[in-house]
Amino acid sequence: MTVPPGGADTTSVSTRLRERFDPRPALSRAVTDLPAIAQLTVAAMGAYVFSLFVLGHSAPVLAGTVAVSSLGLVRDARPRRVAETVGGMLLGIVISEILLRLVGPGWWQLGITLAVVVFVARALSPQPGFAIAAAIQGLIVLLFPMAPTEASWSRLADGAVGGVAALLVTALVPRNPRAEVLREARALFAAIDDATATLIRALEDGDRSRAERALEKARALDPLVRAWQESLDSAVAVARISPFLRRRRAELDRYRRVMAATDLAVRNLRVVARRSGYLIDDGVPRPIPADLLRSLARALALVGESLDDIAQQIPAREAARAVARHLDPAQLAPGASAGEHSVISALRPFAVDLLVATGLSEDEARAAMPRI
Repeated sequence: MTVPPGGADTTSVSTRLRERFDPRPALSRAVTDLPAIAQLTVAAMGAYVFSLFVLGHSAPVLAGTVAVSSLGLVRDARPRRVAETVGGMLLGIVISEILLRLVGPGWWQLGITLAVVVFVARALSPQPGFAIAAAIQGLIVLLFPMAPTEASWSRLADGAVGGVAALLVTALVPRNPRAEVLREARALFAAIDDATATLIRALEDGDRSRAERALEKARALDPLVRAWQESLDSAVAVARISPFLRRRRAELDRYRRVMAATDLAVRNLRVVARRSGYLIDDGVPRPIPADLLRSLARALALVGESLDDIAQQIPAREAARAVARHLDPAQLAPGASAGEHSVISALRPFAVDLLVATGLSEDEARAAMPRI
């Protein structure tokens, strides 16, 4: 074998270095967060300018910090979450201002104030972020002395301005809810397709180890489902208060119905994978369940495509209905084992979930299958 100039090791190290210093993921992440960056910028600038020129505060630090900290770059930008974070920050400012007047500034006063702020915040809210937000603002109050010309409680006013700016920006400069929701949905449907493809191959080959991998992949879908649900809940909450997202509300409601049905489908897919693992423990291929699952996987892929293009909803429904009407274990595999009948029976609720995801009610979806 001829070794290229520089040796094989040189080529391998070069590849690893390219992967390690590839700027594309970083740029993609930054571009994806551009709407959130715009929100932060507008809120912080607006709060700072208002406190500086309207209220006349010489250094309204808390106006900007409260606005930025309450919005953040997290996926969950629901107004309620933003309001809770703002409440925690204002609580920290109030308690710190009171203790500053009672015990004064200093290193041991800092410890007392921080302990009191965190204790009270934890008592008022079960969310850890609430207490941390309060503590951070309390530290700012103690570590950055107020200018002599500033009026009492001016920093509380700055914090309130920052909170109001964050809430206004949430409604008036909303992030693109559809793009975030579809990005999470695509990631989920791609992972579901991977899990079902692995399970189909396991049934075709009678491969127990591959079925176990499929079950692991199906179990790993839960974080993707939660991510989609979180982004969707955030989008729906923002759409309720934003006049610019009014026309998106019906579409977001449709996404929620699809998400709920898909969540149930993922759970039933785990049941199918678990039963399939027991079934092919003998190493015998099971082509009938494999073909049925392949057809349902095609219908599921169409459900994912219908999020982008609602015209795909009808083909998805008909594809799922075509399989559902034949899901009678006794007719499909009359001489098969009880284990194979069990797998085919587990596909019935999976098919119901797919039909519900295409817009049918649960009763209509169940009526599409033969009675057993």
